[in-house]
Amino acid sequence: MILMIFCRLLRAGRYFRHILISFAVLMVADARASTILKSGTFAGMKVDYKVVLPNGFDPARAYPAVLAFASGPQNMRMVDIDLKGYWAEEAERRGYIVISPAAPTDQLFFENNDKIFPEFLDMILRDYKVLGGKMHVAGPSSGGISAFHVATLYPKYFWSVTVFPGYLDDTTDPMVEQLKPICIYMYVGERDKDWEKAMKQQSQLFERKGSTVKYSIEEDQGHELDLGPDELDGLFDDLEAASKGCGKK
Repeated sequence: MILMIFCRLLRAGRYFRHILISFAVLMVADARASTILKSGTFAGMKVDYKVVLPNGFDPARAYPAVLAFASGPQNMRMVDIDLKGYWAEEAERRGYIVISPAAPTDQLFFENNDKIFPEFLDMILRDYKVLGGKMHVAGPSSGGISAFHVATLYPKYFWSVTVFPGYLDDTTDPMVEQLKPICIYMYVGERDKDWEKAMKQQSQLFERKGSTVKYSIEEDQGHELDLGPDELDGLFDDLEAASKGCGKK
């Protein structure tokens, strides 16, 4: 009887060892993954978000970081599309962390979902060593409007705001004043006439108010910009310039 119990325990021990080994393999694989799905609760709202980590990520090292808002309904599907289309490859290569939240409700991040800030921003700075203690914020279309919205509410967190396209939804003097320490990059398609007109007017307003602005019309493009390798390379060049203080007055 004692021998039988011992054999059963031995078999059980081998079984649990296999489980532990498998779990360890999964943990290592996850640690090496370039894009990770995470979730948290901010201002009482559960938020799912994706994190793109650079190649050879070292948690003890400081990296530049981008808060990237997705376009359209800003759901997880759009987060995945925009991370793949704009951010992931160049961020991994250049050594950037990119964090992209999915909207927790059917509101957008320049609407009711802005309640998750600044808690979400504090989480990023707590969970990752962010170079200089500031991020860049960016996005296309509704993501661009969200980027401007959050940058004006919490400017101390950001080096730059990049929209492709996008505009500030509240151009009252106090909101525009908030952007003065921040580098502004605005890209719009040549065929996106309504947005191009509004963004040109805003870029001129920002310059008059003392902001550093780069405004660019992308030839033969519509509302959804197709940014190739050269354009994406230029976008990240802008981010690097911003982190060196181009917006300081």
